[in-house]
Amino acid sequence: MRRILRAVIPLLLLLSAASGLAACNTVAGAGQDLSNAGHAVTNGAESAQ
Repeated sequence: MRRILRAVIPLLLLLSAASGLAACNTVAGAGQDLSNAGHAVTNGAESAQ
């Protein structure tokens, strides 16, 4: 069972990372997505105050 999990977990992480990068299309797109996420967190924190 542990051997299966040791093989499956890295594969799932790799697939999720690949799909996330494919959604961004470019490095600039990934940077913009991260920037937008940061702005959303900042705005949420400011509105909670």
